[in-house]
Amino acid sequence: MNDPRPGVPLAGQTIAAARRSLASHLRGHGLESPDLEARLLIGAALQLDLTGLVRHAERALTAAEADGLEAMARRRIAGEPIARIIGSQEFWGLDFALSAETLVPRPDTETLIDAALDLIPAGRGGAALRIADLGTGTGAILLALLSEWPGAFGIATDLSLGALHTARGNARKLGLAERAHFVACDYASALAPGFDLIASNPPYIPAAEIGTLAIEVRDHDPRRALDGGDDGLDAYRRIAPQAAALLRSGGLVLLEVGQGQSAAVAELLELAGLTIDQPPRYDLGGIARVVIGRKP
Repeated sequence: MNDPRPGVPLAGQTIAAARRSLASHLRGHGLESPDLEARLLIGAALQLDLTGLVRHAERALTAAEADGLEAMARRRIAGEPIARIIGSQEFWGLDFALSAETLVPRPDTETLIDAALDLIPAGRGGAALRIADLGTGTGAILLALLSEWPGAFGIATDLSLGALHTARGNARKLGLAERAHFVACDYASALAPGFDLIASNPPYIPAAEIGTLAIEVRDHDPRRALDGGDDGLDAYRRIAPQAAALLRSGGLVLLEVGQGQSAAVAELLELAGLTIDQPPRYDLGGIARVVIGRKP
């Protein structure tokens, strides 16, 4: 196994030189974006943004700073996602803090935000929409929508108190806490009717497939946020009847799904009494990623 430590000690190097050394080291371990990851790691270690890294490029690293940066590099080379190492991830142009009980928000989920904004354009005008985000994790879906819809109000649910604590903190940091409430329950089990939009990115990986996932996901995302049961559809079986009961007439449910699951999830929504009058929305990889149901 290759030595996970940088070949040249980083202590005493300038920030610019350490950044180059770290990028070279990450590249040697086969990471796909070594220059970007080196910048993110050194920025996190020194608490400097890109402007700060440029401004202080000729400052030498202290021994303590170098030790911290080398520890981060070892974690990355061992397969820990960079977002977990630095403790945050960008989603929809917003910065979300992470915790051990939340998924890392992924670009695929932005397909759901795009779909919601397209289907409910009146929301941009400040309409007082009521939104539910089921299994919220970091709060990414709800808070992204609230950032786009200044008159909307939302409730985010999760079984994990740790996830709710993280999501609530993100709401405060983004200045959205007054329009976001957080509830501990199983999807929508504690909610009352009257929602215009219900959205969710629930667990959808078949249990037997979790062991085949990339190490960044398999070993670092919470299993409860991945495991969709034997066929990956357990969460949708719970959400479909809840959504049918809680939506207002004409209200929408938008569900992120895994590859090959869109038809089965659409059928579950129809069995619950919802209509499918929109095709699924596809992510940038060409996968049917979001299934849309409507309350008649």
